[in-house]
Amino acid sequence: MTPVVTTIAGVRAAVVDARRRGLEVGFVPTMGALHAGHAALVRAARAAGGFVVVSVFVNPTQFGPAEDFGKYPRAPDADRAVCAEAGADVVFAPTAAEMYPARSVTFVEVTELDRELCGPSRPGHFRGVATVVLKLFNIVLPDRAYFGAKDYQQARVVTQMVRDLNVPVTVMVQPTVREADGLAMSSRNRYLSAADRAAAPAIYRALQRVRDRAERDVAELEAGLRAELTAIPGARVDYARIVDAESLQPVTGVERPVVAAVAVFLGTTRLIDNVVIDT
Repeated sequence: MTPVVTTIAGVRAAVVDARRRGLEVGFVPTMGALHAGHAALVRAARAAGGFVVVSVFVNPTQFGPAEDFGKYPRAPDADRAVCAEAGADVVFAPTAAEMYPARSVTFVEVTELDRELCGPSRPGHFRGVATVVLKLFNIVLPDRAYFGAKDYQQARVVTQMVRDLNVPVTVMVQPTVREADGLAMSSRNRYLSAADRAAAPAIYRALQRVRDRAERDVAELEAGLRAELTAIPGARVDYARIVDAESLQPVTGVERPVVAAVAVFLGTTRLIDNVVIDT
């Protein structure tokens, strides 16, 4: 079984030992409740060789006051089993006190990218993401770090932060892993009722259709996307946007790569998904 360390000193010692053996370090940061999508990230890190670290930490600073920090699923034994099967060498599972000692007052903000898509609905979320990811990078000192494309905005925030702050890590964004019916895998899928789970694959189908349309006018594409999402039984649309794939800023037409990104509530569960539309 993959060993678990809970202290910064412990994971640093493991990484130092790996580097003494001439190994590069691959890193997969997670909040636990691991599923096949996380396992794919670990396997990608394993395939690249070297020493693979997986962090399991439910980061309190990326949850708003009305969000589900307390209810966020925690399954340490199952997470460890996923990590072992996928080939992780060590699991880093710190406490909040270990990651945020008393009087922690420093945060990281990636401006502009945090103002679009999920930003207005989740104020402070990406500040928390950027802060914890930079802390984890400074703790683990990986050569490569692996993120899933489902969380497109998160991956862009992390990539921008790494570039802007000259962090010596290569960000590897891996394809979204989906259920057989197209629903993007997410730790929050387990919150869905049977009826909502049956309706949820329509989110990806709507994204596929907007990607495949010949129409290039973004206002019309967004309107069609929102209409399809609204028609899903029980759905409440948070946003349905088409934005520049790099800056996440609004566009009027598809003259360069854009991302169609959505956030949809089914019941109380907020699901996000996206597709990239090339010119």
